Amino acid sequence: MSVVVMRTVVLYIAIVFALRIMGKRQLGELQPAELVVTILVSNIATLSIEDTNIPLLGSILPIFMLVSCEVLVSVIILKSGFARKLISGNPRILIRDGVLDQKEMRNLRWSIDDVTEQLRINNIFNIRDVSFGIVETSGNLSAYQKFSARPVTAQMMNIPANGEPDSPPLPIIVDGVLDRDALAYLNLKEEWLNKVLKEKQLSVKDIFLMTCDRRARYQIDLKNNKDKRRKKQ
Repeated sequence: MSVVVMRTVVLYIAIVFALRIMGKRQLGELQPAELVVTILVSNIATLSIEDTNIPLLGSILPIFMLVSCEVLVSVIILKSGFARKLISGNPRILIRDGVLDQKEMRNLRWSIDDVTEQLRINNIFNIRDVSFGIVETSGNLSAYQKFSARPVTAQMMNIPANGEPDSPPLPIIVDGVLDRDALAYLNLKEEWLNKVLKEKQLSVKDIFLMTCDRRARYQIDLKNNKDKRRKKQ
C-alpha cells in the first residue's frame, strides 16, 4: 500500500512539473496535439499507479519524452505557418453580418445549439447582432458585435476619465502575506503601506485581504471577521 502511495505522489509531482513545462495555455484551451499529449500522459500515469510491477522510471521517462515532443512541436508551429495549419488547423468564419454560414457549420459539425451556446458565453443572445463570428483553432467562437449592439462605453459617450486609473483594484495583502509585485505595479511604496497600517494600528499579519488601486484607494478585510470592510473614502 505504501508503495502505491509513494508512486502516486511521485507521478503527481512529475505530471505537475511536466504541465508547467508545457505552459499555462495547455491548462485551458487545448490544441489537437496538446490534447493527445494530455491523454497519453494520464494513461501512462494510470497504468503505473495500478501496476506496481512497472518501474517508476519507466513511466516518468515516457511522460517527459511526450512533453519534450509537445514543446518541440510548439516551436515548429511557432516558426512554420504550414506546420501550424497542418497541426492546429485554421480559424473558420461562421457568421457574417448576422447570417450563419450553413456550409461551414456542416464542415465543423456544429449545430444551432452549439452556436447559440457559444454566443451566450460571450453575452450575446441574438445572432443578428453579430457582425463577424469566427471559430478559433481551440474550438471557441469569437464574436464581433455590430456597432448598434455593442455595450455603451465611456468613449462613445465622450465621458472624460477625470483621472480614473486604468488598473483595477489589486490584492496587495492576502492572508497576512504582502505581494510586493502588486504594490510596485500600483506605483506605491512599502513606506505608504506602513503608514496606512500604523494609522489603523494594524500589522500585515492582521489582514485577511487588502486591495488597492493606483489612486491609493484601499479596502481592508481583517482576519476573524473583525471590523470588515474598512475603506478609505
